[in-house]
Amino acid sequence: MKPVFLISAFILLVSCSNPKTHFDEQAHRGGRGLMPENTIASQKTAIDYGATLEMDLQMSKDKKIVVSHDAYFSSKFCLDLNGKPMTKEEGRSRLLYDMPYDSVAQYDCGSKPHPDFPQQKNLPAHKPLLSVLIDSVEAYAKEKGHINHYNIEIKSSPKADGKHYSRLEAFVDSAMAVIERKGIAERTIIQSFDERALKKVHEKWPQMEVAYLDWAKDTAEAQTYINALGFKPDIFSPNFRYVTETLIRQLHELDIKVIPWTPNTVEEMQKIKDMGADGVITDYPNLFVNLE
Repeated sequence: MKPVFLISAFILLVSCSNPKTHFDEQAHRGGRGLMPENTIASQKTAIDYGATLEMDLQMSKDKKIVVSHDAYFSSKFCLDLNGKPMTKEEGRSRLLYDMPYDSVAQYDCGSKPHPDFPQQKNLPAHKPLLSVLIDSVEAYAKEKGHINHYNIEIKSSPKADGKHYSRLEAFVDSAMAVIERKGIAERTIIQSFDERALKKVHEKWPQMEVAYLDWAKDTAEAQTYINALGFKPDIFSPNFRYVTETLIRQLHELDIKVIPWTPNTVEEMQKIKDMGADGVITDYPNLFVNLE
């Protein structure tokens, strides 16, 4: 009986420590339907639901890697330094790359109710450094006996070169330096819409799992993206509205996983799962419990 028990325990340990063999449930920006996006609070909430921590990266003037989807302060959910609402133009004029991180951290991007997410809990929150966020969520996960997995997006584009970061290579190198220093590389996916960023990651860190974000509407279009990339990504992540069983099947034939973004109802997520997708990225990780 003892050997059987040990084997069973080993199988259980392996299955718990390798959730990537299962349907990958990812919390978009930490689950912004529930908590202020891309904050330590949202990522801790994602851990509470057992989700992969999805987030975005930007760079400050002093070359620090900041967790933020936007390269500016969105007037939808950020307040000015006096705690007052901003106009869209005022928010967009405040570029993170024009400010040292100490200045970026003074803005509250959590207290203002988000007009698109009425269920979101509001609390004071700032845009954190990637290094600080990782330390916080790793400690939180350890307390809960959980192992974090990450999906981290490099927010770059040709139009942003020299405006939202110094140089693309410096941006990618700085982000990867944090990820490697914090010891999470083996549990991290690097994703981007920018094929240049994915190429740089693949060239320098060929062991890294990469996901190609795109707007492909059919298999032929998806293949065009992959051909332009020049190598086979581990994951293809299209808008969920364009996903079909044919697209998923043909990408699976290429040994490429499919993880669409961002279905936000149980019905939408269940449909994607039933089609055979390998996961979903959603604003509402609390809904995963309803999936069959």
